[in-house]
Amino acid sequence: MANVGIVIVSHSPKVAEGASEMVRQMVGNTVPVAHTGGNLDGGLGTSVEGIMAAIERAWSPAGVAILVDLGGAETNSEMAVEMLPENRRGKVVVCNAPIVEGAVIAAAESSGGSSLETVKRTAEELSP
Repeated sequence: MANVGIVIVSHSPKVAEGASEMVRQMVGNTVPVAHTGGNLDGGLGTSVEGIMAAIERAWSPAGVAILVDLGGAETNSEMAVEMLPENRRGKVVVCNAPIVEGAVIAAAESSGGSSLETVKRTAEELSP
């Protein structure tokens, strides 16, 4: 059975990489995890292309949950989801959750074989 993939999207490449590394250390390799951060020029920001590539790296037949840090990351993630092929679009969600804590709890939930809906709901329970 496939586990839900996790994508971490941050304006900072270092934050994205660090959060991804933390998830890896906590759940191992049982969950597909990818990250992207920064704009195409290497500065702070996010890019739709980078997010789409991260979704592809974390792709799972069970779906993909995206965790974001700021509004622009959320907007670009939603654009990336809309640009996916129709057969994948419904299997990718953007979570309204704190990026680090949300990614860790989402990955932990995924590692137990939970559905995409459960992974998203569990991560979002951390939102204030």
